[in-house]
This record gives sequence, C-alpha cells and structure tokens, in this order.
Amino acid sequence: MKKIAILISILSISLSTFAQKWNADKAHSRVGFTVTHLMLSEVDGNFKKFDASIMSEKEDFSDATFEFTADVNSVETGNDMRNGHLQKADMFDAEKFPTISFKSTSISKVDAKKYKLAGNLTMKGVTKPATFDLTLNGMGKNQRTQKPIAGFKLTGTVKRTDFGIGGMPFAVVSEDIEIRAVGEFGKE
Repeated sequence: MKKIAILISILSISLSTFAQKWNADKAHSRVGFTVTHLMLSEVDGNFKKFDASIMSEKEDFSDATFEFTADVNSVETGNDMRNGHLQKADMFDAEKFPTISFKSTSISKVDAKKYKLAGNLTMKGVTKPATFDLTLNGMGKNQRTQKPIAGFKLTGTVKRTDFGIGGMPFAVVSEDIEIRAVGEFGKE
C-alpha cells in the first residue's frame, strides 16, 4: 500500500510540472494593426481568422511560449477595396503566403505583470526576429466551465519593408506598423 501511495505522489508531482496549454477564446480576442496613411491619419485593420496558444509550466507565465497564426485572406480594414489590395502580391501576397505567424523564442519578466516577448515573425514568406511588450491583464475562471482563464495584451512595432510588404513610398503609408493584440486564453 505504501508503494502505491509513493507512486501516486510521484506521478502527481511529475504531471504538475508538464507544460499546460492555453488556447485563445476567439470571441474575446483580437489581432490588429495600425498604419499611418499620407502621414495624416491612422488606418486600423484586423484579422478575422486566427489561432493563438500558450504553453507554460509556471503560473506566472515566465516560461511561456506563444504561437500565433493569422489567415491573410481574413484581413479587415473597413474598406473592401483596401482589403483586396492588402491581399495582392505587392502587399501580403495572400495567394502565395496565406498566413502570418509568430512563435516566441524567449520571454523575460519586466515586472509583476509585464514581459518582453521575443520570437520569429513570418510575413510574406520572410521570417525576422521581433520583440513585443506583453501585459498579463489578469487571471480568473471561466464562469461557465470554471476552468482558469488569463487575459493578455501585446503591443509592438514592425517595419513592413523588412518583410517585403508594399512598394509604396513612406509618404503614402508609414513604414512602421503598430501591432496590437488582446486575448483571453483558456486552460485546456
């Protein structure tokens, strides 16, 4: 009987150290971007279809890895003509490169709820390192399932020309693209 109790204890401890997967609740998440048009006004866009997940062993997410993919054909800017142009070869080239992806390579804690998230961002077939500010907005329980949930906000800036996006002069559309994502993640 003592051997069984020891075996169960060891199994419980080893299971608790495995990474836990968290998936984005798409109804409470959004992935967007902002560019400056004619150096006068900001134009916002988002991706209607995306997937995001987190793997983490630690409760404070200080060891987390984040993965994200977006369907380029789901880009939405509030203007059908602009949406169509963003899918063309000079922009995202959705026919050849239908997804944008990000996979983190490191996370470092800045303070209690703020992190620097570094990884590889791939757009239009070009992969470049990117670093984002990440904030853990809070944690709680899903009211329906009672499973743990966590809310995050990610912000940062990338240069569109680093990825071969848009041959337009900077005076028409800014080179810098602001990225902003908010997500509610549920633990599996």
